[in-house]
Amino acid sequence: MPDDTVKGYAFRIGDLLMIFDTHAHYDDVAFDADRDSVVSSLPASGVTAFVNVSAEWDSLKKTEDIVSRYDFSRAAYGIHPDNVGVLTEERMDELREYCLSSRCVAVGEIGLDYHYGKENRDEQIRWFVRQIALARELSLPVIIHSRDAAEDTMDIIRREKVGDIGGVVHCYSYSPEMAREYVSMGLMIGVGGVVTFRNARRLKETVREIPLENIVLETDCPYMAPEPHRGTRNTSANLSYVVKAIADIRGISTEEVETVTYRNAQRLYRL
Repeated sequence: MPDDTVKGYAFRIGDLLMIFDTHAHYDDVAFDADRDSVVSSLPASGVTAFVNVSAEWDSLKKTEDIVSRYDFSRAAYGIHPDNVGVLTEERMDELREYCLSSRCVAVGEIGLDYHYGKENRDEQIRWFVRQIALARELSLPVIIHSRDAAEDTMDIIRREKVGDIGGVVHCYSYSPEMAREYVSMGLMIGVGGVVTFRNARRLKETVREIPLENIVLETDCPYMAPEPHRGTRNTSANLSYVVKAIADIRGISTEEVETVTYRNAQRLYRL
């Protein structure tokens, strides 16, 4: 990353502040036709850092290739709960090698997803715990995915003392009360395009109530595009809408949101 992104501050570039997208999927097939042009254009929109997060086995190598091409990118390696059926102990050894890369800043995304039931719950829990152990071994934070699995996720995070490792609850969708408990453990809360949706009452309450120092920006692109682009392919360039929504909810300036969340992302990923 450029020198000014590792000092703990965000500086203006003309009328733009540098924005850190803590969770993107530029390895997704949605970017196959124009990946380079999209990613290369991000600094011009103020996005000067992003983490490409793997979710499937094939995305590990794709993520490695992406972060080798763009100096302002970093990688997170892990297997999403919907895809843990591919994992074996031998593959965990391979995953460990990816995580040893100097470009890797986290293990993720990992966690639990009971929405579609694509993988057995016991297997999801098994590999969630196993990947947390990998993060602990390598002193890396975790990126946690949790959907329709609030109680089990919290139980595991408490039991495994994930707060000691550090990490972020990605695409946060639960109650403000639960968010406060995650924050009390030292975890970050990932906020993206959903915060701009009119029906996102709980997330708006969460953003209002928890410390700004525990919020990081994310897109989950190509998914979760904010209003007014909801339903279209998302990119990190849309984070300005998320920044504006957070600023409005908290009654502060967009400059403060950008500066503090950038520092938070650096702290999360130890940059």
